[in-house]
Amino acid sequence: MKLLKKKHISKITVKEICELADINRSTFYSHYSDQFEFLNKIEEEIIEDMNLTLSTYNFTKEEEALQMTEKILEYIAANREIFQTLLSEHSDTSFQKRAMEITHQFTMKNWMAINILDPKISEYISMFVVSGSIHVIKSWLDNGMDKTPQELAEIINNLTNKGLSSLFRL
Repeated sequence: MKLLKKKHISKITVKEICELADINRSTFYSHYSDQFEFLNKIEEEIIEDMNLTLSTYNFTKEEEALQMTEKILEYIAANREIFQTLLSEHSDTSFQKRAMEITHQFTMKNWMAINILDPKISEYISMFVVSGSIHVIKSWLDNGMDKTPQELAEIINNLTNKGLSSLFRL
């Protein structure tokens, strides 16, 4: 993570990783083929944690969706440095894509379950919401988490469930 804060994964060498971790190269290569596989393993662990967290909530209920969003944001806040690094321009975009895919799968599954929308429209809406939420979270991290996880969860859920008009008093 220290190296990713400074430069793109493609510019990081195994030698640099080994020096920072105070291990020899043969130890590194006994576990990973290169820096990309090493980063992929870190990303997989975080995605697995996110998957476990998301699978405990029912998205069809607005109140539980808010609680789920808040729990995810609390998880991100507790792992701020890792998420800020993995969502930065220095990291590979694979983490962001995988996080979007897993969130998309959960939202699609539940939107389809309650059969509110045409499947194709539902898919577009889901991708819009998920990608917008990822960018909101990136901005939140970059702004020093200037809102609590609960406040940001409310903003995201209001936008998702009620649109922009929910944020403005008419």
